[in-house]
Amino acid sequence: MMKQILVTGGAGFIGSHLCKRLLKEGNNVICLDNFFTGTKNNILPLLSDPLFEIVRFDVTHPYYANVDEIYNLACPASPVHYQYDAIQTIKTSVLGAINVLGMAKSAGAKVLQASTSEVYGDPIVHPQTESYWGNVNPIGIRSCYDEGKRVAETLFMDYHRQNDVRIKIIRIFNTYGPNMHPNDGRVVSNFIVQALKNEDITIYGEGNQTRSFQYVDDLVEGMVRMMATGDDFIGPVNIGNPHEFTIRQLAEKVIELTGSSSKITYKDLPHDDPKQRKPDISLAQEKLDWNPNIQLDEGLLKTIKYFKSILK
Repeated sequence: MMKQILVTGGAGFIGSHLCKRLLKEGNNVICLDNFFTGTKNNILPLLSDPLFEIVRFDVTHPYYANVDEIYNLACPASPVHYQYDAIQTIKTSVLGAINVLGMAKSAGAKVLQASTSEVYGDPIVHPQTESYWGNVNPIGIRSCYDEGKRVAETLFMDYHRQNDVRIKIIRIFNTYGPNMHPNDGRVVSNFIVQALKNEDITIYGEGNQTRSFQYVDDLVEGMVRMMATGDDFIGPVNIGNPHEFTIRQLAEKVIELTGSSSKITYKDLPHDDPKQRKPDISLAQEKLDWNPNIQLDEGLLKTIKYFKSILK
């Protein structure tokens, strides 16, 4: 059955892939975006679809649409972008959540919050399970994003408990793929762009910090499965690839796959940069029957092909 679906941040990296998937399934899709980090290029292929609609709008202001489902992805997600205007970032997370939840309440819609592994901060539990409360600095340079997303989870839970809003919460771990912004400061896009230009690849610290990288198609599959679950399961649930790599390993892999002549250089580690990050996905496996299918080499090759096409 065709659904009316709103995607906030729909022109962003992840949002554009989600909009494409939802349209493919025959839904009417409204893409809401203020184009701070999202771009029209990401959704150009969708504009010819009569079921697709674009609205330029900032979720820090109230908005109403009579929809069945809402995916709340609105918020810059890379340190470069969310630290550029820290106050606006936390407003987007907090006021955006309030406005999206108000719309869901009025429309009787089901609403999914795209939360983040950043709610775990610099974890002292490894791997991270959903029951872990995190180790977050509330006054650091990453706090606008980390704490904004934590407050958004609180708001979702309270709207659910107090107003019976039907909610879903996912915690997204490092994700990469086509439509990433080439200057977003994320490690995968940084390394690929530097390698394709044969520039030095910059590693912060000694490169021993670990991350788990998931390809965007796997994430979208997890999001759609989460939205489809019954009202008895609201999350939060980790969506990420549990295969763990050091940052140095990632750099070496990117150099190999691009055939680059880049050399690795080292700089000081930024404040509050997590030493390790790896999801425990047992809950997603149990409740969503979900596992990531695309491993790092395959996903990197797809992403390298995309960046080659836009860096010409």
